[in-house]
Amino acid sequence: MELIIYKEKNKIRIDKFLTKEFFSYTRGEIIRNIKNGNILVNSKKIKPNYALKENDEIKINILPKISGIRPDPKVKFKVIYEDKNIIAINKPAGLQIHPSHTEKNHTLVNGLIAKFPEIKNVSDGSAGSELRPGIIHRLDKDTSGVMVVARNQKTFDELKKLFQNREIRKEYLAIVFGKLKSKQGVIEKPIARAQSYKKQTIVSLKTKTKIRPAATEYEVLKEYDNYSLVKVMPLTGRMHQIRVHLAHLGHPIIGDEKYAHKNYKYPEGVRRQLLHAQRIEFDLFGKKYFFDVPFPDDFSGFLQELTP
Repeated sequence: MELIIYKEKNKIRIDKFLTKEFFSYTRGEIIRNIKNGNILVNSKKIKPNYALKENDEIKINILPKISGIRPDPKVKFKVIYEDKNIIAINKPAGLQIHPSHTEKNHTLVNGLIAKFPEIKNVSDGSAGSELRPGIIHRLDKDTSGVMVVARNQKTFDELKKLFQNREIRKEYLAIVFGKLKSKQGVIEKPIARAQSYKKQTIVSLKTKTKIRPAATEYEVLKEYDNYSLVKVMPLTGRMHQIRVHLAHLGHPIIGDEKYAHKNYKYPEGVRRQLLHAQRIEFDLFGKKYFFDVPFPDDFSGFLQELTP
């Protein structure tokens, strides 16, 4: 693997940086690989305390580490449908999809392999894919709603192709600040990593990170005094796409602390971004699938308190 370091990584020690990026390895394992020459910077051997600089090229020549994911039957999620090929679930808000350096055990994947152990080796074989068995698409931790998981490799490959060809239709519901001037439309704004590397941003002339095209269709369903209920259909699948695009319009999602400016004040009691994946629809192996899941209690409760 090769990595190019951008400006925001300046002065970070390489051992700390790689431990965060490849969390299945301990810092000690990263340090040993640096000392053994398996990790080079600008084709040269370096020390573990080397401070990364802009445009440094890291070359990594270590074998992927298979992480033993611990099954956890206590992880709560609702299975709304299953057959020999797929599992459709209603993911609650607050549940992370797969293990990371911040949460290794209590994730949807830990719960899935406890209930469906056959998915454990279903993946595309890419770096870190062993941590995402059966997962073709993801929802943010604090986004609720419907997800589809592949139960075997043939299904995984086919669903991945359908996503890449934009043949899977997804509908989300979001409660946003204010009233949109245009009640329906398509937001076409490319997205890239922000300089902080902690969130996504709309591309500008100063963007140095990888630029990805992104398009989101939307339609206002209902307006309230200070808020709107919006149906959102992502036409591409970028990280945080819906949240970034709605914030760019000047109508960020209620409760979205990452993308809503601090001047946007929302009622107490809102604990997450009010974004819900309501529906997914696709054709698979000659069969038509569509799944709808209702609002969770916090979403419907917020709507009930609003005045039309």
